[in-house]
Amino acid sequence: MSHAIFFTHWQWALAILGAFLVGVSKTGISGLGLIFVGLFATVFSSSKESTGAVLPLLIFGDIVAVATYRAHAQWRHLWRLIPAAALGVVLGYGALSRISDHESRVLVGLIIVALACMSYWQRFHQTHNGTVSDRLHPALTVSAGILAGIITLIANAAGPVMAIYLVSMRLPKLQYVGTSAVFFLLINLFKLPFIANLGLVTPSSLALNIELLPVVLLGAIAGRWLLTLVNQNLFENLVLALTLASGILMLL
Repeated sequence: MSHAIFFTHWQWALAILGAFLVGVSKTGISGLGLIFVGLFATVFSSSKESTGAVLPLLIFGDIVAVATYRAHAQWRHLWRLIPAAALGVVLGYGALSRISDHESRVLVGLIIVALACMSYWQRFHQTHNGTVSDRLHPALTVSAGILAGIITLIANAAGPVMAIYLVSMRLPKLQYVGTSAVFFLLINLFKLPFIANLGLVTPSSLALNIELLPVVLLGAIAGRWLLTLVNQNLFENLVLALTLASGILMLL
């Protein structure tokens, strides 16, 4: 794949915007995740192709986010999620060749909308009863991890699943971003050999990644600045609203 041959001006514009949002979502508002997924899926001929082409950008964004927020990561959540997510990656690897782009988008969209609605219901229930819980049933935690692993392998779209889970845990925003950063760095590194084995990471896609790395870094700086502007309640509401909107857009 040669970007010099196939990319038009509007495709470059979408790729640059997508790379910028990768950085913003990694260090700021993670609910933006599915927006850059949709942008890159538009730039490339299929969402599967974009999955491999975008993965190195995501790993770079994860490294920047971990370097910035690693002190805030909550490992008690990571230990619960990572084994299940690794299993989900393996399951997603087996499923990727069996489903079409359309089917994967509809499946991911339905899962995200359902989870977002459940999260809104939980927040309403807690507010109505004056209780706040930072624990979910272990089965739900395992389910969230497996879903995140499957979706991240199929479409690089696990951000909304993790957003809903971590918001449900009522983590302060810095702990949220730190925990999310470590989780995605580990999972994206784990899934890299699977994606490469499918032939979705190529020399030409890596060349494109290198050109877009400065844009990701600029977005990460903007995301860190944006995070300082929002309070905890606004942060949670933004994450959930953007997540729900992204899921609906995938269905449409």
